Amino acid sequence: MAEDRVNRRTRKAEPAPAAAAAEDKEPKRAQRTTSNVFAVLNQNQIQEFKEAFGMMDVNRDGFIDVSDLKAIHNDLGRNPSDKDLNEMLKECPGQLNFTAFLTLFGEKMHGTDSETTFRQAFEQFDPEKKGKLSEEYVKDLLLNVGDQFKEEEIRQVWKEAKPHGGLFDYDAFVTLVKRGPQDEMAQ
Repeated sequence: MAEDRVNRRTRKAEPAPAAAAAEDKEPKRAQRTTSNVFAVLNQNQIQEFKEAFGMMDVNRDGFIDVSDLKAIHNDLGRNPSDKDLNEMLKECPGQLNFTAFLTLFGEKMHGTDSETTFRQAFEQFDPEKKGKLSEEYVKDLLLNVGDQFKEEEIRQVWKEAKPHGGLFDYDAFVTLVKRGPQDEMAQ
């Protein structure tokens, strides 16, 4: 019986011939993004995740949302609350499109921290949650706490994420590390 559900899900996931032809003509988003996950996963893994995403995106809008998660769980004979489903979606900072889906699973597979966890680590040193810390304070932390940086390593960080007005913008730094340079994303 469970196998029938899986087979039914697989059949539903196949795009209509017209949709498949349209997809072949459009450039793939995965190739245009600067997300680091594409350097971590091989093409076969990316293709498998694309198929899984297609199966989960029941309404075919390009995003996995509460209604998609509810349909998946119902197919498996489960009935989670909307609260539980929303909690699942909170793991993604923003809408859960294919790139975000890959990033979440790539991070889980390779043991890296999520964007939210990374940002929360900086927030531990920012009680007012302003998104910025004193350049000297961050430099002191990097030199003296945990895996201590060398001066050259700090210069490299400042080269990639320049402090402005004596402040290190950790929000921008987290975005840079997890998503790549945002000016490239706009192109």
